[in-house]
Amino acid sequence: MGVEVVTFGCRLNAFEAEVIRSKAEDAGLSDTIVINSCAVTNEAVAQARQSIRKLKRERPGARIVVTGCAAQTQAAMFADMAEVDRVVGNDDKMRGEAWRETHAAFDVGAGEKIAVSDIMTVKEMAPHLVDGYASGLPRVFVQVQNGCDHRCTFCIIPFGRGNSRSVPMGAVVGQVRALVERGHAEIVLTGVDLTSYGTDLPGAPKLGMLTRQILRHVPELKRLRISSIDSIEADDDLLDAIAGDSRLMPHLHLSLQSGDDMILKRMKRRHSRNDAIAFCDQVRRLRPDIAFGADIIAGFPTETEEMFSHSLDLVEECGLTFLHVFPYSPRPGTPAARMPQVAGPVIRERAKRLRAAGEAALRKRLQAEVGATRDVLIESEGQGRTEHYLPVAVAGERVGSVVPLSIAGSDGERLTT
Repeated sequence: MGVEVVTFGCRLNAFEAEVIRSKAEDAGLSDTIVINSCAVTNEAVAQARQSIRKLKRERPGARIVVTGCAAQTQAAMFADMAEVDRVVGNDDKMRGEAWRETHAAFDVGAGEKIAVSDIMTVKEMAPHLVDGYASGLPRVFVQVQNGCDHRCTFCIIPFGRGNSRSVPMGAVVGQVRALVERGHAEIVLTGVDLTSYGTDLPGAPKLGMLTRQILRHVPELKRLRISSIDSIEADDDLLDAIAGDSRLMPHLHLSLQSGDDMILKRMKRRHSRNDAIAFCDQVRRLRPDIAFGADIIAGFPTETEEMFSHSLDLVEECGLTFLHVFPYSPRPGTPAARMPQVAGPVIRERAKRLRAAGEAALRKRLQAEVGATRDVLIESEGQGRTEHYLPVAVAGERVGSVVPLSIAGSDGERLTT
């Protein structure tokens, strides 16, 4: 058997899984399971540990390697698991040398289990063009940025990903062009702190300039989508591209985290509640049909019921369609873990209410689409997505194509044609 990669967490991890599989197989590894872990919550770490135990029971002869953000921040914990054969660092996992060393260690049957370097010393980022994407796969990801220079009080990710670093614009454009030539209809730009793109590059180009260069130099690209952004860092070029090029999809996912100003300060975020609302209003004037998603944390330390209500109200005030709700969990070593904590049952109840508000907002948007004609990217047999990332039930359309479809109704979860 070859190399199987089991991925937890964000879209960036999903992209990196393809790089990991390719480099591990090129290094000669076989019958190996790689756990690409996430550290964003305690639950994500627990899920990785549970998966390791389950996979070892199912495939006792397979080697298990753990990598990803949780492996970077909690290497010793994973190395202490009897089921784990090796722990590879989060930057190391993208390098062929780390997998060749892993193969050599397995060959001799001994050696140090932990192969994790100091990620804070990593200053540059190499482009990784994924060769493993199946030709014609509808939507593919291009990693343009990694790491984060900010230190939000709840977040462990900078210590799992390192400081912000970017792929040069020319390399990104080249990757996009190559993927389009392979038949991929939609490209998603992804990173850890996407709107910090370029701060480490000569001339400090911003995400907006990168976006405009892609759209200009790859005219054959059908659809360009941007993953999660920090709205306070959105630059004028990005706003101009949103307003002026229909190939840039009218869908933005925002890292909002809270709707209360005091909680935002305690999180060490750089925007206020009014900043978030004003940004959504501004973008909606530029692109009236835009769909917004957002990350919101429920039950951050010191959050009162009134503070929480401000987050709940933000769903309507920002006109959010997609909500990604995180019940707060303290991450060891972060300042928020030392703040007065909200009781677990209260956190879960608030998360439940936020999710209910998100589900209601999605149903409202789905219903508002009835009667419209949308360009739908056919993702798989029976499933597509509109420009706004709304799911559509489809039949008889070719996977990978973009087709105009009239929206006839909604089942509450998907549009129907």
